[in-house]
Amino acid sequence: MVQETGASAGLLYLRPPGERMLGLEMLSGVSPQIASPWARLPADAPVPVADAMRERRLVWLGSQQDISLHYPRLGLVLPYDFMLAAAPILGAAAVWGGFVLLWPPWHPPQLDEAERRAVDDGCRRAAAVIEQATEGGRPLRLADEPRLLLAPHSREADPARTSAALDFTERLPVGCCALDLDGRVTFLNAAAADLLDAGAAPLLGNRPWEVLLWLHDPVHEDAYRAALVSRLPTSFTATRPGGVRLLFQLYPDADGISVHITPEPVPSATTEQGPPASPLGASALYRLTHLATALAEAAGVRDVVELAADQIMPAFGPQALALLTVEDGRLCAAGARGYGPELMARFDADPLTSGSPAVRAVTTGVPGFFSTFADLERSVGGAVHHDDMAAWAFLPLTVSGRPVGCLVLGYEDTRPFPPAERALLTSLSGLIAQALDRARLYDAKKSLAHTLQTGLLPHTLPAVPGLEVAARYRPAGHGMDIGGDFYDLIAPEPRIATVAIGDVQGHNTKAAALMGQVRTAVRAHATTGSTPGDILVGTNRLLTGLDPGLFASCLIAQLDLDDHRLRLATAGHPPPLIRHPDGRTGTLALPAGLLLGIDPDAVYPTTEIDLAPGAVLALYTDGLVEHPGADIDDAIAALAHAMASRQHPDLGDLDGFADALVDHAERTAPRNDDIALLLVRPHDRP
Repeated sequence: MVQETGASAGLLYLRPPGERMLGLEMLSGVSPQIASPWARLPADAPVPVADAMRERRLVWLGSQQDISLHYPRLGLVLPYDFMLAAAPILGAAAVWGGFVLLWPPWHPPQLDEAERRAVDDGCRRAAAVIEQATEGGRPLRLADEPRLLLAPHSREADPARTSAALDFTERLPVGCCALDLDGRVTFLNAAAADLLDAGAAPLLGNRPWEVLLWLHDPVHEDAYRAALVSRLPTSFTATRPGGVRLLFQLYPDADGISVHITPEPVPSATTEQGPPASPLGASALYRLTHLATALAEAAGVRDVVELAADQIMPAFGPQALALLTVEDGRLCAAGARGYGPELMARFDADPLTSGSPAVRAVTTGVPGFFSTFADLERSVGGAVHHDDMAAWAFLPLTVSGRPVGCLVLGYEDTRPFPPAERALLTSLSGLIAQALDRARLYDAKKSLAHTLQTGLLPHTLPAVPGLEVAARYRPAGHGMDIGGDFYDLIAPEPRIATVAIGDVQGHNTKAAALMGQVRTAVRAHATTGSTPGDILVGTNRLLTGLDPGLFASCLIAQLDLDDHRLRLATAGHPPPLIRHPDGRTGTLALPAGLLLGIDPDAVYPTTEIDLAPGAVLALYTDGLVEHPGADIDDAIAALAHAMASRQHPDLGDLDGFADALVDHAERTAPRNDDIALLLVRPHDRP
């Protein structure tokens, strides 16, 4: 197929029936080392061959920009100029694998009819071979390593010609070196050995940048990779020990790379200097790789903005960055670095019909690179982009063909935007688009969770004459910030108050929804004047009848403000604490009761004690006292000590007292669970 299509390289992937992975079986024209990141691929990986197999069609990428736009990870790892086609191997009842073919950039932007026929014929031949073998009892299996196919030579080796060629290279004052597809030295002449200041023996069979320490720079290896993948000559300079600078010129073909090595000419004072080189190189590539890793951990949109700014601005030199998101037919400012609030206000709420450069990038899906203000003005016509920059890049952020935003980069000086930089920036926009899409979903879920949580908890607690109440709720601070902790205050009669606190297991919407049902059941039973034990019995029967697969703890306390009596019952909940008016503080030991939702016939005894006016009763969930590595009894004792401590502010302020207890818990250890706290204090009748 490589020969018939004129491709520079080819890779064959196979997928045995029932396997979830694609295996690289054969390759030609490219090093196994370069292809190693794609030796094994999930069938749903975002790569051309997997898409071709899944969609049963030819995938054609006619430019470096196409590759970077549609497959940003591929464009990031191989930021070189080449074209690519991926075609599926379609059998009668299965997709057996796929071919990947590469062409150098001078190939026309589309495949011609002869090339397409060659691709189709090759895929049909491969499918026929596989199916014939399978029917003959030789099922398809993946090899341990891919097989490298070397290009056939058009002429037989002639000893006389070989000797003459060797004599010719030895007479040259220019260093001559040959690398195979894997970058290993297969030949070097005497001049090359002299210039490299190394003998032939240690170099032959090895990669030069792995033997010569002064070549141990990613930039030098990257030049070899660029030449091999793009089939374009490349060059670089390196300084040998002693200060001698050498120019390496690399000329690739299907067999390997020929390298010419010469001392770098010293530029004269009158030599015209071209435009400054782009800051791109291995360091920028590695910085982007780091960004890709960091973006995978970004939670919200704000994180994406900060990570993008932290990595892009040092790597590519923009002095300003803005991230815009598509919201209801408009571009809205999500965040910026280097742009002030006034300019961001102009970006914000820009309709997708405005024709601005950012909108054009989003609606067309084509990046806009403007080296000068004149370029920008010619492109956008009447739509003006106001800022103090001299060059711009407008990068559309697209996920699965769906626009999600635009990344705007501004530069204080004019900038040429060479092809390699455009490709890397386009790859970068793809990575940011995927991270932004995930981050927006995270933010939406978090907002929904917050709305659900606040909707299920009471906004305010009813005022009961003769009773002071303070409540606090703190989410765990991780995940969706939603859980099953709840509290409530019900006053069925003027001088009777029932307080409840509970915790449904889990930190998700299911736990929160069940919490709402439990709180409703508690409230319904409490309003009938039932005892705490009967409230728990009725709530437990409801919960076991729902059979949600979750359990809940709950504690009910009923206060008679006329008789100064307190009735309590618990369903596996942490014990309440009481601080008496004289400062004595302790735990109220209650008969243990099963968690709600286990046994529909469980009973919950009610305990009755005196509660003097001025005493503070504390009900709480385990998030206030529980943390990894701590004994919960010790933690409860520490909380009781904190209640009794004179270091707290005046107990006349029950809200301040509640804040102090929560702060105490958060200072003592990191909390991995929600916290709910309810303090109640009866007073004498006015």
